[in-house]
Amino acid sequence: MYSDEDLDAAVEEGIFSSTAVQQFRDYARTTSETPRVDEENFRLISGFNDIFVVIASCLLLISGAWFASTFHMAFAAITLAVISWGLSEFFVRKRRMALPAILLLISFLAGICAIPLTLSSNPDGMTILSSSILTTLFAWLHWKRFRVPITIAAASAVVITVVLYFGLSTYPSLSQWLQPLLFTSGFLLFVFAMYWDSLDQTRKTKNSDVAFWLHLVAAPLIVHPIFFSLGILNGQTDLLGIGIVITLYIFLTIISLAVDRRAIMVSSLGYVLYAFTSLFQTYGFVSYSFALTGICIGASLLLLSAFWHISRAKILNLLPHNIKKHLPI
Repeated sequence: MYSDEDLDAAVEEGIFSSTAVQQFRDYARTTSETPRVDEENFRLISGFNDIFVVIASCLLLISGAWFASTFHMAFAAITLAVISWGLSEFFVRKRRMALPAILLLISFLAGICAIPLTLSSNPDGMTILSSSILTTLFAWLHWKRFRVPITIAAASAVVITVVLYFGLSTYPSLSQWLQPLLFTSGFLLFVFAMYWDSLDQTRKTKNSDVAFWLHLVAAPLIVHPIFFSLGILNGQTDLLGIGIVITLYIFLTIISLAVDRRAIMVSSLGYVLYAFTSLFQTYGFVSYSFALTGICIGASLLLLSAFWHISRAKILNLLPHNIKKHLPI
């Protein structure tokens, strides 16, 4: 298996010409009958060797940290970070394996985050702040070295968590504004994701993968406050509530089509399933409520997937040029 980065590297090495690579991409796109940009590709696994490396890495990381913890928990955190970085030098930087890269990034940041916490017998706010700053700094260093796409999303999640934590700790009255704060954080992260998307409108580089992970973090932060404010999680499901849920989901679907990212739809899917299941139970379909919901929603999503490109083209035709020029083409 090979990726677009492998093809670009082959062009740089003179193995293929740029014209031949572009012709191959055009051929692959026409044979799949789906525009490449609409497939929303991102690298996760290229073969079972990725899983094999992940399993072996987990054994080494856990065993190493466990052994180091017999001396001090701080040694365990440092060992976790050092082993993760060392493995990344080969499996990420040299072999460019996507799934191990995600695992090693998470374990590395977890080790860095744990160092200040394990050095303090009674972690306080300053300890947590130190841990967060250290984690963000080393996430940036990791990004500069390995360019793992999920790094930006992980660092953004840390920053948002820290800001909200200290904001609520300093001003407890802000707790009543938690949902709007989460929504605002998600929206800002969505804008940040769109910035990365605008850097790669044809989705051929890692910028698109960075945007994917940012959208994946931003989507639940946007969706959860909206449906929470409607009382969906409290069982407040009537015909009016269902109508609002459907309207919101259609609106979110339009946004997903426009930006060509399915993460927003997936994030809100659980709330829609819960709302419809509760509605069917209210009207006596207790035994078949989830089955009926699954049939309706599943069929709709499959139909949308089959006609995604056509639907997206219609949505883009309705948008102003100033907005459309920043979206994936």
